[in-house]
Amino acid sequence: MSKVCQITGKSSMFGNNVSFSINKTRRRFNVNLSKKRFYIPEEDRWVTLKVSAKALKSINKKGISVVLKEAKAQGLLTK
Repeated sequence: MSKVCQITGKSSMFGNNVSFSINKTRRRFNVNLSKKRFYIPEEDRWVTLKVSAKALKSINKKGISVVLKEAKAQGLLTK
């Protein structure tokens, strides 16, 4: 599976390493992802999601059901 957050849609970015002599080589900025299980009381089931650290903070603030509803409205979740 790709390195993409299932809630926010964040993915890796690309940029340059710049040395002291200003030589540029390509590098990759990866997303801070973690695989996490969440319990949804409305559906009485557990869901496993790959989420970024920012998505975890928004889930703690708003609640998992609200965040999942917003992600489905944006088209990030298909299930």
